[in-house]
Amino acid sequence: MIKLEKVSKFYSKNKVLDEVSLFIKSGEFVSIVGQSGAGKTTVVRLLIGEERADSGKVQVGDWDITRLSRREIPHLRRQIGVIFQDFKLLPKKTLEENISFALEVSGGSREKIKKIVPSVLKIVGLEGKGKRYPGEVSGGEKQRAAIARALVHQPKILLADEPTGNLDALNADEIIELLLRINNFGTTVVLVTHNKEIVNRLNRRVITMDSGQVISDKENGKYLL
Repeated sequence: MIKLEKVSKFYSKNKVLDEVSLFIKSGEFVSIVGQSGAGKTTVVRLLIGEERADSGKVQVGDWDITRLSRREIPHLRRQIGVIFQDFKLLPKKTLEENISFALEVSGGSREKIKKIVPSVLKIVGLEGKGKRYPGEVSGGEKQRAAIARALVHQPKILLADEPTGNLDALNADEIIELLLRINNFGTTVVLVTHNKEIVNRLNRRVITMDSGQVISDKENGKYLL
C-alpha cells in the first residue's frame, strides 16, 4: 500500500510537487506518467526515503516515510525494489556478483545468497548468464539483471523508474512482460514512464502528472498528454 496525502516538495524555490495525493493498493500495477519535470521521479525518491516531503504525509505499508529516521531507511528499502533507466550495475562485477552484492551489504549469509541468486536469475530469464559482465550482455539483459537485483529481498513493492528508456522496442516489451509476471506473483508494481505506447497497451491504471500535480487518475486509462 502506498499513500500520499497533500505532499509538496520544493527544490530551492521551485515547487516540484504541489499537494499531491494518491493511493495505490497492494497488488496493483500502476503507471505514473507525465512529461519530463512533471514530478514523477520526485515521487519515487520520496517513496524510497531519498528525499523528504516539505509538507504532507508519505506512507508505504506501515512505514510513515515523513517521520523515518536515517537508521530505518535501509530496512524500508528491503521492502521496496527499485530499477532505473541506466541499470546501475557495477561494471567490474559479473551479473551474479551484482545481484549477490545487494544481499551482502544487508548482511545476507552465504547460504542465503547461494539459494536466492540462482532463483532470481531464473525468474528474469538469465539462467546460464550469471558469470557474464555487464559489458558482455545486451541492454535488455542488463535491465533483467537489475530487476533480479531488485527482487533479492522479495520486496512487496517494485518501483520501475523509466525502465525501458535505454532499450529498443523489442527489449522494452520483454521488460514490461517481466514486470507483469512479477505483478502476478502479488508484488505491487509502480511503473514511472513517459512511453505512451507501453502505457496504452497495458490498459491498467494510469496516474497522470503535470507541473507537480496529479491531473488524472483512471482505471484502464490511457496516456493522453
